[in-house]
Amino acid sequence: MTINCKGQLLDLSTPKVMGILNVTPDSFYDGGQYKDETSILNQVEAMLHEGATFIDVGGYSSRPGADNVSEAEELNRVIPVIELILKHYPETLISIDTFRSGVARKSIEAGAALINDISAGHLDNNMIDTVGQLGIPYIMMHMKGNPKTMQQQTHYDDLIKDIVSYFAERIVKAHAAKINDIIIDPGFGFAKTLEQNFELLNHLELLQNVDKPILAGVSRKSMVYKTLNTTSENALNGTTALHMVALQKGAKILRVHDVKEAAECVTLYNQLSKN
Repeated sequence: MTINCKGQLLDLSTPKVMGILNVTPDSFYDGGQYKDETSILNQVEAMLHEGATFIDVGGYSSRPGADNVSEAEELNRVIPVIELILKHYPETLISIDTFRSGVARKSIEAGAALINDISAGHLDNNMIDTVGQLGIPYIMMHMKGNPKTMQQQTHYDDLIKDIVSYFAERIVKAHAAKINDIIIDPGFGFAKTLEQNFELLNHLELLQNVDKPILAGVSRKSMVYKTLNTTSENALNGTTALHMVALQKGAKILRVHDVKEAAECVTLYNQLSKN
């Protein structure tokens, strides 16, 4: 189970960690923390040192009810960050969290390695063709609606079957566009209730039927902190507990705010898997 990032074959049979770098003022956990070169580079250096294989840069908050950001503003946020990271850490594999094909293209041209699209091409009809033309890995997430409307679209006839069907249709479209490396993200917290998030995690292994690597993004989300009656700031322990469940159920990438703890979780999972 490999993907090709900038000519480097990455083996995902051993799970990897993707560190989150939000360069937005309004992300639910770390909004506004990384707005100058020093804070950005310090965070990237820390995440790489702690074991991140990917750095996921986002310039558009996808938290529920997030405000719209223009494409020009999104580009102004992410392109200088890509260039800054690669100037200091040129081997970094940067993922760009965007649903816009224009941002995707310019980000890859600036040196990013893969695209992480919360809409799987539904919010920009040019995205899948663009990714195919660029010849890069594509993370496609399950969501209904958009960040402003998704929490009103939580009805499913059968949650797991509906998600599997969604990915089956999207993957056919991606393959037709000659996208070779596809990763699926079931979209914890996106168009799903608290109970549906746990149902999804509890049956995550069924998504392996899609035969694509699975990315799990539960880090500090409301499914953790609301269940524990706490805040996102105090949700690290709960996040780590769910990370182990996700790994045991087939997740190959953990997308996280806290790389050190996630990497330790992967190390322990790998040891468990040997026995």
